[in-house]
Amino acid sequence: MIAAQKQARIVDGKLAGSSLLSDPRLRLIFAALDGDGEELRVVGGAVRNALLGEDIADVDLATTALPEVTLARAAKARLRTIPTGIEHGTITVLVDGMPFEVTTLRQDIDTFGRHATVEFGKDFAADAHRRDFTINALSLDARGYVHDYCGGLEDLATRRIRFIGDASMRIREDYLRILRLFRFHAAYGEGEIDPEALQASIANRDGLEILSRERIRAEFLKLLVARGAAGCAQTMAECGILQMLVAGVALPARLRRMKAIEAQRGQTPDAILRLEALLVLVADDAVRLRDWLRLSNAEELRIANAARALVELHAREKPPLPNDLYRFLFLHGRRAALDAILLAQAESRAPVDDLQWTSAFNFLHDTPEPRMPFSGGDLVRRGVQPGPAIGTMLKNLQAAWIRAGFPREPEVLARLLDEVSWK
Repeated sequence: MIAAQKQARIVDGKLAGSSLLSDPRLRLIFAALDGDGEELRVVGGAVRNALLGEDIADVDLATTALPEVTLARAAKARLRTIPTGIEHGTITVLVDGMPFEVTTLRQDIDTFGRHATVEFGKDFAADAHRRDFTINALSLDARGYVHDYCGGLEDLATRRIRFIGDASMRIREDYLRILRLFRFHAAYGEGEIDPEALQASIANRDGLEILSRERIRAEFLKLLVARGAAGCAQTMAECGILQMLVAGVALPARLRRMKAIEAQRGQTPDAILRLEALLVLVADDAVRLRDWLRLSNAEELRIANAARALVELHAREKPPLPNDLYRFLFLHGRRAALDAILLAQAESRAPVDDLQWTSAFNFLHDTPEPRMPFSGGDLVRRGVQPGPAIGTMLKNLQAAWIRAGFPREPEVLARLLDEVSWK
């Protein structure tokens, strides 16, 4: 990770105001791999994010050198390498634990979608035209010059996400690019989605059916945490794309409210919470989303528990009172209770900074979870025979303890035990 310092700019063709090229790890790689007849450049998202003043999670590089030359030069510089995708020209170089993917330039020989025949090349312009969006086709050389072969700088300035060349052709090369269009627009775009890109996505949406659920999941969860997620989700629903991904009813207005609540409370965007806000009303939705998005068991359980808790809160304009919140916390647990209270506020018409909802959230967040002070052993010690009756009595005992207001006093607990065990 290279943290953003401020938005960079182009001065006399060079990147100015960015710490990207001054990063010591990247400088080591340039020293080892650039020059002596070969050229190395930073490509794609790192250049884009530097110009936007965003954090840089990954730094990808492209080189004119063949993979075996890259390996030899890295070894000479004592840099650790992993042949991540060497058959495709990609080698991962590790510097101080940070991975840098270095890929040999490629060019298409025969194009037929994702199975195009390619060969290694030395033309950065040709390589740029193989990419998806103009803003992802920028490259940065060792001297700091930014190279733009596809109009990416202009699109970046206007926050427009535009396919390189023919939009339908780019999509048919990889139908996941439909989701990437919405994800990149949600993260970096402004205004309406590029009309040509949107129309091509609608026309080719049936291609989403051939994608693996794992690829869809990864892209969709990234979309949900982007700043413009709600607007893009609404557009996806209106043009029939969202239904193809999750086969359910979408609630973009609730997602928009959830985003505002998170922001007001200073919470980091939570992909699963936002998934709940957009697509979850009842516990059965967890099973559907598990199948459609290949959720983990833990994610499915979290969603199902939140949905069960939310059933008690649907259509409320005010949160429960503290005594009821304590019961709510005991029955559902902290994670489900917090998710449900946020979802309920997002459903309500209350302001995002409403003090009652904020207090309810803080109560559920800060209050120790109630623990049942009884066990089957307590009943056995009072003469109840082990067996199925123990379970029934424990349920009755729990209900009585809740009705009594979760007492902890020994004499009150003893009385409750006596009442249940001798009925």
